[in-house]
Amino acid sequence: MTDLKFLQFQVTWMQLISPCFWEEVCIILQLGFVGIILLPLVQKIVSKTSRNIAAQASKDYPIVAKVSLSYRASIVCSSLMLCIHVLKLLMLLYSMNDTRCNSKLEAYSSEIVPVISWAVTIIVVSLVPKRKHIRFLWILRTWWAFSFFFSIISTVLDTYLKTEEHGYLKMIDYANFISLLPSFILLIISIRGKTGLIFIDSHNIAEPLLSGKTDKDSNKKRGSPYGKATLFQLITFSWLNQLFSVGIKKTLEEDDIPDVYVKDSAEFSSFAFDQNLKQVREKDGSTNPSIYKAIFLFIRKKAAINAMFAVISAGASYVGPYLIDDFVNFLAEKKTRDIKSGYVLALAFLGAKLVETIAQRQWIFGARQLGLRLRASLISCIYKKGLVLSSPSRQSHTSGEIINYMSVDIQRITDFIWYLNIIWMLPVQISLAIYILHTSLGLGSLAALAATLIVMSCNIPITRIQKRYQSKIMDAKDDRMKATSEVLRSMKTIKLQAWDSQFLHKLESLRKVEYKWLWKSLRLAATSAFIFWGSPTFISVVTFGACMLMGIQLTAGRVLSALATFRMLQDPIFNLPDLLSVIAQAKVSADRVASYLQEEEIQQEAVEHVPRDQTSFDVEVGNGKFSWDPESTNPTLNGVQLRVKRGMKMAICGAVGSGKSSLLSCILGEIEKLSGTVKVSGTKAYVPQSPWILTGNIRENILFGNPYDNNKYDRTVKACALTKDFELFACGDLTEIGERGINMSGGQKQRIQIARAVYQDADIYLLDDPFSAVDAHTGTQLFEDCLMGILKDKTVLYVTHQVEFLPAADIILVMQNGRITQTGTFDELLKQNIGFGNLVGAHKRALESVVTVENSSKTCQDLGSDGESDTDLTSNAQQLQQKHGSDRLHPQEITENGGKLVQDEEREKGSIGKEVYWSYITTVKGGFLIPIILLAQSSFQVLQIASNYWMAWASPPTSETEPTLGMKFVLLVYSLLAVGSSLCVLVRAMLVAVTGLWTAQTLFINMLHSVLRAPMAFFDSTPAGRILNRASTDQSVLDLEMASRLGWCAFSIIQLLGTIAVMSQVAWEVFVIFFPVTAICLWYQQYYIPTARELARLAGIQRAPILHHFAESLAGAAAIRAFDQENRFIKANLGLIDNHSRPWFHNVSAMEWLSFRLNLLSNFVFAFSLVVLVSLPDGIINPSIAGLAVTYGINLNVQQASVIWNICNAENKMISVERILQYSNLASESALEIEECRPHNNWPEVGTICFRNLEIRYAEHLPSVLKNISCTFPGRKKIGVVGRTGSGKSTLIQAIFRIVEPREGSIIIDNVDICKIGLHDLRSRLSIIPQDPTMFEGTIRGNLDPLVQYSDNEVWEALDKCQLGEIVRAKEEKLDATVIENGENWSVGQRQLFCLGRALLKKSSILVLDEATASVDSATDGVIQKIIDQEFKDRTVVTIAHRIHTVIDSDLILVLSDGRVAEFESPAKLLDREDSLFSKLIREYSMRSKTFQQLRKSA
Repeated sequence: MTDLKFLQFQVTWMQLISPCFWEEVCIILQLGFVGIILLPLVQKIVSKTSRNIAAQASKDYPIVAKVSLSYRASIVCSSLMLCIHVLKLLMLLYSMNDTRCNSKLEAYSSEIVPVISWAVTIIVVSLVPKRKHIRFLWILRTWWAFSFFFSIISTVLDTYLKTEEHGYLKMIDYANFISLLPSFILLIISIRGKTGLIFIDSHNIAEPLLSGKTDKDSNKKRGSPYGKATLFQLITFSWLNQLFSVGIKKTLEEDDIPDVYVKDSAEFSSFAFDQNLKQVREKDGSTNPSIYKAIFLFIRKKAAINAMFAVISAGASYVGPYLIDDFVNFLAEKKTRDIKSGYVLALAFLGAKLVETIAQRQWIFGARQLGLRLRASLISCIYKKGLVLSSPSRQSHTSGEIINYMSVDIQRITDFIWYLNIIWMLPVQISLAIYILHTSLGLGSLAALAATLIVMSCNIPITRIQKRYQSKIMDAKDDRMKATSEVLRSMKTIKLQAWDSQFLHKLESLRKVEYKWLWKSLRLAATSAFIFWGSPTFISVVTFGACMLMGIQLTAGRVLSALATFRMLQDPIFNLPDLLSVIAQAKVSADRVASYLQEEEIQQEAVEHVPRDQTSFDVEVGNGKFSWDPESTNPTLNGVQLRVKRGMKMAICGAVGSGKSSLLSCILGEIEKLSGTVKVSGTKAYVPQSPWILTGNIRENILFGNPYDNNKYDRTVKACALTKDFELFACGDLTEIGERGINMSGGQKQRIQIARAVYQDADIYLLDDPFSAVDAHTGTQLFEDCLMGILKDKTVLYVTHQVEFLPAADIILVMQNGRITQTGTFDELLKQNIGFGNLVGAHKRALESVVTVENSSKTCQDLGSDGESDTDLTSNAQQLQQKHGSDRLHPQEITENGGKLVQDEEREKGSIGKEVYWSYITTVKGGFLIPIILLAQSSFQVLQIASNYWMAWASPPTSETEPTLGMKFVLLVYSLLAVGSSLCVLVRAMLVAVTGLWTAQTLFINMLHSVLRAPMAFFDSTPAGRILNRASTDQSVLDLEMASRLGWCAFSIIQLLGTIAVMSQVAWEVFVIFFPVTAICLWYQQYYIPTARELARLAGIQRAPILHHFAESLAGAAAIRAFDQENRFIKANLGLIDNHSRPWFHNVSAMEWLSFRLNLLSNFVFAFSLVVLVSLPDGIINPSIAGLAVTYGINLNVQQASVIWNICNAENKMISVERILQYSNLASESALEIEECRPHNNWPEVGTICFRNLEIRYAEHLPSVLKNISCTFPGRKKIGVVGRTGSGKSTLIQAIFRIVEPREGSIIIDNVDICKIGLHDLRSRLSIIPQDPTMFEGTIRGNLDPLVQYSDNEVWEALDKCQLGEIVRAKEEKLDATVIENGENWSVGQRQLFCLGRALLKKSSILVLDEATASVDSATDGVIQKIIDQEFKDRTVVTIAHRIHTVIDSDLILVLSDGRVAEFESPAKLLDREDSLFSKLIREYSMRSKTFQQLRKSA
């Protein structure tokens, strides 16, 4: 007899109250529903108005509804329910014996009311198309949900009472069973809520009302199959079939992946989240709304639906353990029981499993989908915040940190969304487990509850410690990523200065800190794994021990039911540590993101915008006080009074660090306003001092989001002197620019961003030192054609250090120490003869040096000849092939790459090679720990099965049977076996943690060494985002997930084999179906893998562009704001998020597609085994062992699915290993040191540089960039290198430092062939001051002397010599004064002086200056030249310069043209020759300064 005491008590209680209790409840509730359904229907008929939104969409057109499967199913199922109740009513009229209720009225009413209810339901559903509802009425959906629960409860009660009285099931009972199917379908429809109807107007244009698709979306080729899926497709995930059919035929490409559903799109999610933030802000009355409240509002609806599915899944999973005792009793009493009741039990097992499968797949998918939406909205939120961060906030969050928020922290927050459902499932699972234990063990269940709570309470201290570790890991990761980002950005400087080893050690030491915390965290996780794997054992020993003490009889059925329940309890207990760990991680990450989102923004009201018709002044600053650091006592700008009339040209000049760039920033609203007013009238365009170029082609950079107008574009290009450049690029203006404009010369980058500003056709132009990076000829052309030509009617404020551009200005501002010290025209300022005179005097002296050389050579010619000034230095149109600053691609290469320098990220195709798995497994000691781990897990499985087998065999089948062994002995043996199995888990968990982290560390170090030793060409063509992605996201997978994922593949296979072994003991017939089903499972896996693998790879690749675009946007945030382009960049970010969401969403959906099918197959294997057990004749099998088989079989579906799921998941995660291995075997530069060819300590002594037939090309298939260069730079002489932009000057410098290796020929320095010595030996003996000054985050001392080779006195001496001593002494920290990321708290000129300081400290025999004084004023330039003359008078100095006066007094001049030596003589000899290229350069420079000379004379 079935022992269901609790249920029996409830039923008896109901019957005592009233024999018709259930009928009365049903009548009352159903009448209530009918009333509520009819009330709005009557209201609508009377008022003839529809409150539905969809009704407004088609007022004037006749609408026809296209019926969907969902709508059809609702009609069919409602009709079927009506028929069933009509049939039950007829049976009731035929025989009153079918009901327990003795009142005819109530008995008939209990069937008449449902008939009316379902009839009304059909009427309401049939009116849906007419009323144009896109969702079913809420009351209808509630009614369907309640009817399902009514059907379940009434069927269970009736069946229970029949079996209790040993009665037979009648027709009316079968009708109840049949009604479960339509009511379950209606439950699903009610949860989904949509009618799925498509309304067609009279013009036959089909449009799903309120589908949310915008016009833009509908124009796209790719649709969203998920958005169009029917109910059946949503349950079975068959909407993915089309994608799988493509994926199996060919390698999936990005265009093959459908769009995400509109509600999953970044735009929709971002908008919804912003609305929630706004709602919280208004409700709290706070400027900084709580991100937690906003997230709650954002997820609550979808999370509630997921929670419902999760609870149904948890509830259904406990039906199996609940019925095991009944099943064992049935097998033991098979002689006296009807076999039909056995089949009913088997059907109940199967039904519960089906409900569990559907609900489980839906909640997991729903959680992933919700995570996707939250991730999109948070990334968008972080991006938008990044565009408006104030300067102090920007300094407190480096780009590396912010990228970590985006890549790691948001991932952790979205992981929590998945675990959120476990919070609802835990109490349900524990309550059901204790209830089942109570029905079989009585008060013994209290012991189980106590043991469960003890185990769970162990989590509290573990979680606290784990949370602390997670916080430390994130801090350490931030520091490492920040340093990595900085190293990648400054890689060229690091290589030129031979600091590779130093920065490698720095990154390794930061990783060591991270490794220490990772190891502590993983060790703790391994300990908690031991506790929780051992928990079922601990709980079962405590429970069975308590039962013995209380004298509760332990029968086989009760023991097996308890063991099955303990195994089910394992799930919540396992999930609890993970849940608490994820909560800890998510809390840390959410706090970090919240703190970032609450950072101070730039003052939106700092600049007042005045309409153009209300003022004649375009810019007005009244008594302005501004500071980059609001807490500082010394403001950056003070007492600023400025009024700029419309159309005025205003020049701003002053010494380095005087506040020129800050003045432009105050007009832009970038610098914090402490007091005063700033008024601007009109649109702005801004050209920053450091060129900001976006990855993309040149045209995109110039258009900058504006429509293409051919005439306007051509005028702009011509005015900015870019026409010739475009002619020389094979792809013209469609040539792709590398990251940060890496394949363009400094002059080209500057002109591109000037063209961007000009094309905007703005009212006000703010140009920050626009002529510093261009040569004399180009500078003149820019000034005349652009500033005084195309912009002649515009208001222009330009900062410049070149005095020759000052006379043309309407007014000149002279800046000193953050104040405007002088204003006036050029003539007026000369007469005042104060600070301005110093600047002009320096320029005059420089000019005189040129004129003196010119006169001494007797080559003074007519300076006004236009023909001469326009003569090009190079006759050959290949001049721009050369690379400036780094490896620029030759046009031929660009042509072959379709105009692209940065190629699409490479991805492996096809299956992940066995060599990737093998590399990972054998990284640590050849994989010797792997067999030990597998042995430990196998031992655990064997001991666990043995302990359960022992309990099942030793326990008596029924309470009447006497036990063969003493229960104390039985429990002792069980305990010993269980403890042994737990120790095996401890060994396995610790070894997995050790091996996993050891492997991750080894692979990281290999990748780090490989990347830092890669040649410069790799960094030029590889966006930093790709490398950072591997160093952060992929490395996190290796650190924390990969080992356990791979381990679980093996562990789940071992578990499955154990389960099959136990089941085959009692029912070998299971193999008849098991093998075919396994074959089908493997076929499904093979069908799934090609699609899923490519989706995972595409998702991985699409992550980097989000980070790269974000890093670029942060760098150019000031320019983006100046051009009012925030919305366009935000939209671009949303597009990139969607590009990542598409493969990611379809990848997680594909996993559910596979899991659903595998679960169904294993459910049928389990059902078949139950049918076999029921059908076998009595006495053939031991009921206890059969029960054990069922106990294990309950989890068969989970185990079989988990094997495939773990294999697939491991393969997806293995992509991270594959990506890291890709960057672990990069082509390397030459050796840093070659022991047998080390130069002596004082090499180079003289500094003679000899080029012999030097030929350089950037790739074998490309033409040479430098051709047959043969010349000698004598030691201890000054050599000037000149030539047009792109003539090969910087390539020559790179060749000296071996940034590019010679293809032919050699470079010999002091009789040593530099190609035969180590790179470190070469580069550490040479000094360079590069064109782009680089500073590292840290201190001044660390920047000047990173290798700590010099004393403080030597450092101070160097600072004094480079004019920075006083500025540094004025700071409190002196040499330890802070340098922030990129050195942005120092002006560009000051950064250039720090680079000079490095060279002064190094005191090399050879110094190279690559446009080193481009960003400093003439006075400072003069000082620097003097210092170089004094400090390096007995050394070789090679100077590349645009300012002719910096090379005019050189001993020799090398003129390059088209990669060849055009001229190489002393300046005097070159000037003797009238047709020499150098003479032409001199004449251009002199002519440019003619106006200045005339004005100077008149003064």
